[in-house]
Amino acid sequence: MFSKETYMARRAKLKQTIGSGLLLFLGNDESGMNYADNTYHFRQDSTFLYFFGLPYAGLSAIIDIDNDKEIIFGDELTIDAIVWMGTQPTLKEKSEAAGIKEVRPFKEIETYLKNAQQKGQPIHYLPTYRAEHQIKLFQWLGIVPGAEKPSVPFIMGVVNQRNYKSEEEIAEIEKACIVTADMHLTAMRTVRPGIRESDVAAAVAEVAFANNYQLSFPIIATINGQTLHNHDHSHMIKSGDMLLLDAGAETEMGYAGDMSSTIPADSKFTTRQKDIYDIQVAAHEAAVAALRPGIPFVDVYELSCKVIMEGLKDLGFVKGDPMEAVKAGAHAMFMPCGLGHMMGLDVHDMENLGELWVGYNGEPKSTQFGRKSQRLAIPLEPGFVHTVEPGIYFIPELIDMWKADKKFADFINYDKVDTYKNFGGIRNEEDYLITETGARRLGKKIPLTPEEVEEIR
Repeated sequence: MFSKETYMARRAKLKQTIGSGLLLFLGNDESGMNYADNTYHFRQDSTFLYFFGLPYAGLSAIIDIDNDKEIIFGDELTIDAIVWMGTQPTLKEKSEAAGIKEVRPFKEIETYLKNAQQKGQPIHYLPTYRAEHQIKLFQWLGIVPGAEKPSVPFIMGVVNQRNYKSEEEIAEIEKACIVTADMHLTAMRTVRPGIRESDVAAAVAEVAFANNYQLSFPIIATINGQTLHNHDHSHMIKSGDMLLLDAGAETEMGYAGDMSSTIPADSKFTTRQKDIYDIQVAAHEAAVAALRPGIPFVDVYELSCKVIMEGLKDLGFVKGDPMEAVKAGAHAMFMPCGLGHMMGLDVHDMENLGELWVGYNGEPKSTQFGRKSQRLAIPLEPGFVHTVEPGIYFIPELIDMWKADKKFADFINYDKVDTYKNFGGIRNEEDYLITETGARRLGKKIPLTPEEVEEIR
């Protein structure tokens, strides 16, 4: 945890922003893998962590602005829990570490909320993402699952605080990014023909666990890089393959790193691989060079897409004006994903609160295929932490569908694209902090250019 003063200041700012009413924070419970007592690794709700810092299951909290109360609701460990889990500080001691003086038994939260309802006091809550949250809202407030109406002022209040990383948060993210870089460096030294994707995933995970960190998301380690979030690790790596690794570490306090690498199975890229890889690197470097306060990130996205289309035109995959192709949406044949996303206590920071609020300030998103997957569009500001991850993918099913429909035939040379249906995909990803004057890479540098990758191979 940070100091209690940090959490007290965060809550004070939120109360000032919202002004009145009652703020309900739903903590997470343990979740059984296949029966109740065999649980997944516990992860606290990130907004609960941000304002209270308590990484413990079975807690919820209320900030009653109107009555100037901050209350943690939970129960002390039973002797049975202590026997199995060991001695812990009392709930009161845990809460005091976050600057909370009032602790009540968990069952009392229902009475407190229903009393507030009867008085007509506004009760603000955030979007749910777990069934347990929906059940609690139904039990406590009579809100039928699926009929929730999260508070927009509450959402925006949280977003407008969590978007701007403090110095202590940046230091914590930096720790995550350093270990994340080590995970990727380990993979680059591990990949070779004759081992399985699972061998690489195991080596990568070991680095995180050896630092007493968790994974910030399930490891992507695949020779089928055209599948953007491929979590299958069953394939044997063969000569001529490329392995796409997307992996990150999460610190003990819950802050994330997120990086991607594309690694040849052999000591060097083939000419065919390098031709495409060079274009992806050019798009990456152009995006990084453009990072600065005030630039809309959607403009950086379009710049990287333009560079990709220019490079592919030089190789005969694309025809016509590259920028016009981007505006029309033809680039999504090769880059159907976004350029990056916010990162912090969540690897996709505050995704549960909605991309519309986090990445678009409430403005409508594009519905265009490819462009709609861009999670961040707003002008960049000092304190923002986000990823940069352009990619080039050859997806057989997408190629076949668009070719059959003659979609963007003025921009795409399908005869050439057809010959690359077995190519796979390429992505390289780094994490950046926006500063007053530009941007700074977080964590140690990992190899990016073909030459840098081959040197470590």
